[in-house]
Amino acid sequence: MQQEIIKLTNDCLTYFKSNCYTQASIDKYKSMWKRGILAYMQEKNLIFYTAKVGEDFVDTLIKPGFDKGGEQRFIRSVQALTEFMNLGYVKKRSYTPVEPALDGEIGCQMQKLVGHLQSLRRSATTIRDYKLHMSRFLTFLKHEQVFNVSEINEAHVLKFVSTMENNKVNIVTALRVLFRFWQQTNVIEENLHRLFDHYRWRRPEKIPSYYTASEISVIEKSVERSSVVGKRNYAMLLLASRLGLRASDIAFLKFSNIDWERNEIRLIQQKTGNPVILPLLSDVGNAIIDYLKHGRHKSHSQHVFLSAIAPYDPATRDMVSVAIGYVLQRSKVSIQNRRHGPHSLRHSLASRLLENSEPIHVISETLGHASTQTTMSYMRIDISSLLKCSLPVPSVPDSFYTQKGGVFYE
Repeated sequence: MQQEIIKLTNDCLTYFKSNCYTQASIDKYKSMWKRGILAYMQEKNLIFYTAKVGEDFVDTLIKPGFDKGGEQRFIRSVQALTEFMNLGYVKKRSYTPVEPALDGEIGCQMQKLVGHLQSLRRSATTIRDYKLHMSRFLTFLKHEQVFNVSEINEAHVLKFVSTMENNKVNIVTALRVLFRFWQQTNVIEENLHRLFDHYRWRRPEKIPSYYTASEISVIEKSVERSSVVGKRNYAMLLLASRLGLRASDIAFLKFSNIDWERNEIRLIQQKTGNPVILPLLSDVGNAIIDYLKHGRHKSHSQHVFLSAIAPYDPATRDMVSVAIGYVLQRSKVSIQNRRHGPHSLRHSLASRLLENSEPIHVISETLGHASTQTTMSYMRIDISSLLKCSLPVPSVPDSFYTQKGGVFYE
């Protein structure tokens, strides 16, 4: 595919303007093109731009002494032209996750498990985690000079697991599944998966991080609401603090989920897939309206919340978590030894409901839990109710301490 370079750059600028790129960004692209690809093509007497022309220009940038920052900006300007010519739009800049390597004879056998998990329609996240754990095991085996499945023994497995300090329970699970699959498919004869039959991992008890009602009030008042980002973050914060919505549900909130006539928010939870109906409180509704009228950029997206940077894509779960975490950090409330994300506000709402003596099933429905058993975990933060269950400590007579002359208590 080729296109006349002047028309291509003009069309690309029109695209930037229609997608609300800032004037500073547009001017930067114009400058990069003028000093970069346009000057290069003029020197080569080229009129039509192709992806190959862009690649040849990029090759000229990679030379000793060239400013790395400038190099990246010129490369990005060329990538934008190529993407717009081939796709009709410019991709948003993002990172590409590194794919775990499963190579060699052992890696080939591990890939068969990946195919098996895909046939069982396991989620992409689960499969990615399995590949990551198997890749780490494969790297360990290479270091131990083990290159064939038949050479793997108990000592290798136990040594590898003992070197893992984090996420050990998931690593053990992945290895158990791998060895069981290999035995069922006659790849190995040993029952290596039996090594983990008696492996038990106890999840340490954790007290959910939460903030008191007065602290939540301070946090909400601390948001600077005159800016576009402030209006958006304030609306997202209230959805978490007043309604207990998860970051994923806030990010995926659409206009169709808000029933303004009935003052309700109706949505399908991203985590559980269960429907939930919540009251649209006046403060929450007013914050959303303020953002829609005075903060949200023009977009055809049906998602309520957008990014604050062009091309203004729908918000993501991570974006919501970062925004709310930023608000908590900037407030005057101490976050020391406490989590400071959307989930901590969810815990805080549960705490306030418990303080108001709301029934467990009501709290469960409010938070959208799949069962009341999940809600019971919040009982650990209801200190006032727990104190009602405490038993008085019996007094100990002095004779207990003075027995045998008090030799045991000197």
